[in-house]
Amino acid sequence: MNRFKTAVLLTSLTLLMVAMGSAIGGRGGMYFAFLMACAMNIFSYWFSDKIVLKMYGAREITEMENPVFYGIIRRLSIQAGLPMPKVYIIPSESPNAFATGRNPDHAAVAATEGIMRILTPEELEGVMAHELTHVANRDILISTIAATIAGAISMLGNMLQWGAILGTRSDDDEGGGGLLGGLAMAIIAPIAAMLIQMAVSRSREYLADEGGARMCGRPLALASALKKLDSGSRMLPMQEARPATAHLFIVNPLTGGGLLQLFSTHPPMEDRIARLEQMAR
Repeated sequence: MNRFKTAVLLTSLTLLMVAMGSAIGGRGGMYFAFLMACAMNIFSYWFSDKIVLKMYGAREITEMENPVFYGIIRRLSIQAGLPMPKVYIIPSESPNAFATGRNPDHAAVAATEGIMRILTPEELEGVMAHELTHVANRDILISTIAATIAGAISMLGNMLQWGAILGTRSDDDEGGGGLLGGLAMAIIAPIAAMLIQMAVSRSREYLADEGGARMCGRPLALASALKKLDSGSRMLPMQEARPATAHLFIVNPLTGGGLLQLFSTHPPMEDRIARLEQMAR
């Protein structure tokens, strides 16, 4: 169901982008929007991992520097049939972790210094199994595509907004209706794109929780780790966190409740823990 949901959401993003391009410049606008999205995706595909690792000051480590952490990742990688990823440590006391890289052959996993201090080896294994499931499912690529298409839609929304205000649309004979319609689409479409992007990220988190629990064989260890990380990240927020990269982390470094859940890149923690406990039963 989550895979089907992801496919539907990505299709919706693509159709929304094409509609925005068409509203700006007809068929030519559609082609422009498509080419712009392709260019953004290609750049993100090749360079997003290097950018995000540098953004958080991640440092690559060897097995000699941290044999326990490195050994956990090596063991899980062999068990899952994945190439050994590069291993990084982030100099932050906020407990969190993420995976990045364009495919399993060019993957990297990173964990903060804070996560090492609060998790048991079994809980840490559950967290890294979650991250390696992201690698196996190519979630980094899927999330990157969703984020870049949403970004392209936002850019097109700005173009459409200014086009409507300056009267450059071809349907001037529609009078105020054309202007209001263009402004409405320029405002609503980027918001809809952002909501769809967040929904894609949430569906992939559920899949990674399930896959990680199966990979390590300890659903309750992963559930316990999520509880600690949720509490720890609230007590020690990650000051370096940015909305553009929040979807990468195992727990959202940008917290919020109520209606803000719609704009969250992660599912509600209570739901994630409940699903893992149900797996254990």
